[in-house]
Amino acid sequence: MKRFWSLVLLLSLVFAASAGAKEVVLTTDVLVIGGGGAGLCAAIEAADRGAEVIVLEKMPFLGGNTLISGQAMNVVNPKTQVPAGIEDSIELHFAQTLAAGDYRGNPELVRIMIEGAPAAYEWYERLGMIWEDTVFQIYGALYPRTHWPANLPPGRQGAFIRVLEKAARERNVQIMLNTRATKLLRESPLAGRVYGARAVDKEGNDLVVLAKAVVLASGGFGANVEMRSKYDPRFGPDVGTTNHVGATGDGILMAQDIGADLVGMDYIQCIGVYGSPVSVIRPGLVLYINNKGERIVDEGGRRDAITDAVLAQEGQMAWVVADQHVLEVGEPGPDALVADTLEELAEKMGVPVQAFVDTVTKYNSYVEQGFDPDFGKRALEAKLDTPPFYAGKARPAVHHTMGGVVINCKTQVLDRRGEVIPGLYAAGEVTGGIHGTNRVGGNALADMSVFGRIAGTNAAIEAIGE
Repeated sequence: MKRFWSLVLLLSLVFAASAGAKEVVLTTDVLVIGGGGAGLCAAIEAADRGAEVIVLEKMPFLGGNTLISGQAMNVVNPKTQVPAGIEDSIELHFAQTLAAGDYRGNPELVRIMIEGAPAAYEWYERLGMIWEDTVFQIYGALYPRTHWPANLPPGRQGAFIRVLEKAARERNVQIMLNTRATKLLRESPLAGRVYGARAVDKEGNDLVVLAKAVVLASGGFGANVEMRSKYDPRFGPDVGTTNHVGATGDGILMAQDIGADLVGMDYIQCIGVYGSPVSVIRPGLVLYINNKGERIVDEGGRRDAITDAVLAQEGQMAWVVADQHVLEVGEPGPDALVADTLEELAEKMGVPVQAFVDTVTKYNSYVEQGFDPDFGKRALEAKLDTPPFYAGKARPAVHHTMGGVVINCKTQVLDRRGEVIPGLYAAGEVTGGIHGTNRVGGNALADMSVFGRIAGTNAAIEAIGE
């Protein structure tokens, strides 16, 4: 590291000589760009290795998309699954994840994620997370291996970030909010080490952070209409997003600017039933109904299949229908239609009454027999037969961008020649090549947890040694 510190000294002098009065130069072992789930996982692991860590977060709060996610993480976990009579395995989770992404995901990265999820689950416990002792199948998860933190706050958001932020601050990680990274620093434009980043704070002051290793964890680009429509013109300004406003792909663009390779940028996932005042987080408790009063899809199927089914309907919308069981996951919103009978609900929805009642009755028979001959739905948790009944309108919205920078199994970022960019690591939604064309529901938190930890560990090793 003598070369690094010589470089730091030289650059500090250069920046000091050229900077205005408000430019600040900082040094650290590991710089993490992005204070969401992946970034905080990386910061904690790097700090536990003895590294000095700075986290830059452009928003006025930590969390990114992890903060507002459904807090659901897929884990093969016999402790919860066996008592529930669920047979599962690493191989099944691996196979389902690859298949759900149409085999476009990197199998090596997929296996690392699947095999690392159980260890991440236990790691969260050591950090203070308390998990519910039940297991279920979240929307788009394809199989009942989804785990929730216990004692979730209202809206079921924020549990992961609450635990991660506490752990990071306990480790004296320096967290700089309202501080946006603007440029990765590399020895030459397309060669040499990455040694830090330029940034700007909310007052417009310039910062230079010099680091022995950098972890890019700045998230995807679901809220960047220009960027997402560049790769898929269908997702222009008329399509909403579930993402937080800061998911604008800054890190992807910065990495591309210094030669990083990108993969799968046109793989953009919608959640097909966005905006519903009736929760869709547990597909076994809801039906998706069109204006003819008919089911349109396997509610527990692939998210892209659900999106396609909704887009094929009149007005490109669907009704999310549920009964009292949906209260297990949250109160319906104020825009939900409520009725004491299916007939009354159909009238409020404006769909053919008899067709709707027949659809629900037929579905309830499928729940009884444990088999759905129409769409092959496996998540048959409960009949819809207990009033009050609820319905809400929903439409597709951009949910996850599967494309991003290319990484190897150590989370090192690769350039367009397939070679490692020294000093640069990446984790979370800023990366590509893991989920293929379609992300399985519940796999995002597994992804950010596993690869965030790997990135932080390896960045610390590069910065300060074993």
